[in-house]
Amino acid sequence: MKAASRILGTAFFLEGYEVQDAPRYGAERRGAPIFAFVRASHDPINERGIIRHPDLVVVADDSLVPVPGAGVMSGVDKHTVVLVNSGDSAEIWKQRLNFEGDVYTLPAEAADRAALRFIGAACAGAAARLLGVIRRDTLADAIRQELADLGADVVEVNLAKALAAFDSMQAHEARVTPIKPGSAAQYQPPDWIDLPFEDARAAAPAIHAGATSVEVRTGLWRTLRPVIDHDRCNRCWWVCSTFCPDGAIAVDPDGRPRIDYDHCKGCMICVAQCPPHAISALSEQAAQTAEKAGASE
Repeated sequence: MKAASRILGTAFFLEGYEVQDAPRYGAERRGAPIFAFVRASHDPINERGIIRHPDLVVVADDSLVPVPGAGVMSGVDKHTVVLVNSGDSAEIWKQRLNFEGDVYTLPAEAADRAALRFIGAACAGAAARLLGVIRRDTLADAIRQELADLGADVVEVNLAKALAAFDSMQAHEARVTPIKPGSAAQYQPPDWIDLPFEDARAAAPAIHAGATSVEVRTGLWRTLRPVIDHDRCNRCWWVCSTFCPDGAIAVDPDGRPRIDYDHCKGCMICVAQCPPHAISALSEQAAQTAEKAGASE
């Protein structure tokens, strides 16, 4: 997506626009979501940072759409156009998202894993056609400029993918319409919450520390129970225990995590954060039924 934003930004620039493109990285780990923002205007661009109300959202990986932390649909409204790289139809995505604006899709290329390297170029090509202000030959020039260092063969494959995507959006050309930004007088500052500084010993999530009401068994609130498969656990020891908001996961001396079910509320954050997916979610009712069956045996 960084390459896609560069291609789109360069294409805008070649068409005579002022341009700003910038990627934003998540956690420094393989598989973390990457975002990129592109602004283009005939006037000087003074705003920096994320785009709070996008005119066009391009999703290269449709598995990120339901992930709240990815924020794919953040700031969209009925004027926003959404382009999803997916094997499902645009109508299905419109229903899933319950979205008033236009939704379009590119055919997913997941069957050919080698083709994933070219998704960015394809998304840039489709986006260029939806914008309606970037010509086909300008898109080709932008790809040649941005990917020149990768060699002629790589450029040609990306060029073919991008132009095919550009052509596939012919029926939807110029569907993206920019909204006029409001004046500074209309700016609404966010509702900041000032958090007082606390000593680490007071702020650290340790359920068994002093003044934490350890006798209150918050595990009674739980409807889902996280269960650790120690055969899959790689004993990284710090991920699940650090992300647990209540400090209900302790680590044994041999590196095995242990869940305090008396105080685990079942938020499932550990399930989402575990790198080897060694923690799974089990309904509390099923877990208690299994415990009773094991005790009776």
